This record gives sequence, C-alpha cells and structure tokens, in this order.
Amino acid sequence: MEPLKIGITGVRGVVGQTLTPELVVRFAEAFGSYVDGGSVLVCRDPRPSGPMVAAAVAAGLLSVGCEVVDLGICPTPTLQLAVRWIGAKGGISITGGHNPPEWNALKFVRGDGLYLSAIQGEELLDIFHQGAVERVGWDSVPTRVEERDAVDHHLETLATRFDASALRARRFRVAVDCGNGSCARLVPRWLEALGCEVLPINDDPSLPFPRLPEPSVATAAQARAVVLAGRADLGFVLDADGERLSLVDEKGRPLSEELTLPLAAEAALTRREGPVVTNVSTTALVEKVAARHGAKVIRTPVGQAFISEAILEHGAVLGGEGNGAVAVPEVQATHDSAAAIGLLLEHLARDGRPLSALVAGLPTLVVRKLAVPVAASHLFSALQEFREAVGEVEGATVDQTDGVKVLWPDGWVHVRASNTQSLVRVIAEAADAARAQELADWARERLRV
Repeated sequence: MEPLKIGITGVRGVVGQTLTPELVVRFAEAFGSYVDGGSVLVCRDPRPSGPMVAAAVAAGLLSVGCEVVDLGICPTPTLQLAVRWIGAKGGISITGGHNPPEWNALKFVRGDGLYLSAIQGEELLDIFHQGAVERVGWDSVPTRVEERDAVDHHLETLATRFDASALRARRFRVAVDCGNGSCARLVPRWLEALGCEVLPINDDPSLPFPRLPEPSVATAAQARAVVLAGRADLGFVLDADGERLSLVDEKGRPLSEELTLPLAAEAALTRREGPVVTNVSTTALVEKVAARHGAKVIRTPVGQAFISEAILEHGAVLGGEGNGAVAVPEVQATHDSAAAIGLLLEHLARDGRPLSALVAGLPTLVVRKLAVPVAASHLFSALQEFREAVGEVEGATVDQTDGVKVLWPDGWVHVRASNTQSLVRVIAEAADAARAQELADWARERLRV
C-alpha cells in the first residue's frame, strides 16, 4: 500500500487506500479553520476521483462556515490567480499533478495566491492533528456552493504580460499535448489568442489520461509524432494541472524537462535584469545561462513554496525547478505553464531562430535521474545513513540544504527524499553521460535500502 504523503506540497495519496473521504473532510475542515472562514476557492483536475474528493472538500469547508466557490476543472495556476481576483481567503486545488491517475492530492493556497509556506503548513497540520476546528451550527451552515469560471480571467491576465502582436505576426504552428488534463481548458485557447495554429492532442478532460501525467522525454511520443506530421515549429507537453512543461523541437526531438527552465531563463534575462531562483536539484545550466547576462542564481530547497518565497524576497525575474516548472513573476510568483509558454514563444518570435538552435546554443550537460523506492518508515534513516556514509568527500563540497548534494569540479550528485512519493531521488549531472552515470551509481551504492 502506498503511504499518505504530507508535506510542503500538501497532502496526497492513493484514493481508496490512504486518501479517504474522511481524511479529506478533516483536512478541509482544518484549512477552513486556518483561514478563519470566508470564501475559499476549489478546483480539480479531471482524474476519476476528482468529484468524490471535491464533494468531501466542500463538506469540510461548509461545516466550518466557509463559503465555497467551485471553479470546476481548471488548472491550479488559474485558481491561484483567481484567489486574488475574487478576494478569497484561500483555495484548495484537488490534483495529483504529475502523479499517476490512482493518486490524488489537496494543495493549499493562501490569500495571496501562493502555496502555504513551510511554517504555515506546520500550523495547518497542528490544527489537523489536534482536531482544533469549530463547526458552525445547523442554522449557520452556508446553504449553497457558488460556481464560477476563472479561465477567462487567467487568459486576460496572460494577454497583458506578453507581446501578443509580435507573436501573431510570427504565427507559430504549435503541437500541444494536454494529456486530457485541466490545461485542455486553458492552453489551446491561449495559443489561439497568440495567433498560433494549434495542433491539439489529448485535449478532452472527459477522457482518461492517455499517458502518465509527468511531462518528460518518455511521455512526449505523441507530441513528437504530431510535430513531425504537422511540420510544427515546436510542441508542448503538459501535466495534469498546469504547473509543469516539457518541449519538443521542430525536428521532433523531445527535450528533457531539465531544459525548460534554462530556456525560459534565457528568455527572461533577455527581457530584463535580475536574479533567477531555482532549487538545489536543478541543472547547473541555469548558472551558465545566467552568467551570460551577469545575473545571479539563488538556490532553495525543493518545493514550489520555497521558489515563490525566494522570488518575492529577491525580486527575481524568473523561478522554477528541473521538473519543467517555471514561474514568471510578471504573471504570478508561482509555477504556471501557460505563462512559461507565453515567455518562450515571445522569445522565439523576437530571436527568429528555431527552438533547436536555441538548444544548440546551450552548453552540454548530461543529467541522470534515479528513483529508488524506499518504505516511508525508512526514508529518514536511509538519508541519515547516506549522510554518514558520505561524510567528507575529498575534492568535493557537501551541501545539506535539502538532503545531501555532493559537488565536484566536474559534476554533482544530489540525494533527497521525494516530496510526493515514497522514493529517494538521485540526480547527477556532468559534462558527459559516463561521468553523470558514474556519480549516480556512486550515490546509489551508498544508499543502504
């Protein structure tokens, strides 16, 4: 049985195992108590458990007197923008994101549209564990759930942040694989608004996910085929809730999700000066791109909440992670694949070169990623044993910002517990594949699991 995962990203689990209606009601009650009543937005992605989880969320929120505004199926970034637009106290996005369809999750959004910080998440958990909720009486329970659509507002916001006239003049032909996720309601319309000829794939949220929701080289086969058959300028592959993005170039070559942020950084730093924020697991290509523009890179622990906080603190021009997530602060300081698409297409239109040429202009670095299954009860001890096994490494520095990262002059390897699954993630990077694999194997051998 997969365990329940509670952490900086919210609470997630396999429906029917650890993620139950009773648990969802309790978390919704705790969140409603945490924001002290008022209006709370709720959205979901299209996975089959969504209606059940949404009903349980609504019940929990109503029981503590919150006014529930149901946005239906829509991307998480759409909800995050709408929280401020509507003036809500917060929001709950019901989505397993990049996880397989049997998973679902609750992501908690505060009144400024950002995820709860680590400290705020702990405060919410205290309310949940202590059962410190105060339910309203029978005559004070809100009597209806309001339904609203926030997608138009998201589109209007995006349209004011990018040079739509330059994009319409360029008239890109774009393949986009929505994976039958919630972005099917947003991204094709956004591309059309930018004057693109859209070649949509898997754009029906009423149908099952045709692939794993995580955007990557492994899930880009359909997008690749459509780019080649349709002679498209590029292709986009999206996750289930609109936070992550991978690319396919005009030659039909699927690009690693690690390349999304460096390409976006080049685009953002061409527009204006400032630092770039990313986490300690993300490719060093970000530093190499930033160096071209004399920009600083700020590294944080893994997790969108840390990225958002650092963007605001340092006035960053961009933030994101190596999973394909990008935050464009002009739109919002949180991961938003539609905003990333606007940024990348605007840069391509102004630069004039095809995507493959922009990629060829990046230094060559090779990333190797391993996902090592570990029982939830052993995650902490496995990482602690790894720390002890590594100790001090001759000729390298050790960074314990998040897990253990060991850096040599010619590469690095990072070992940490996944925020979303019972895994230890091993990520290694070097200038060539052999060295990257050697570093990944070096770390795997020292993981006693």
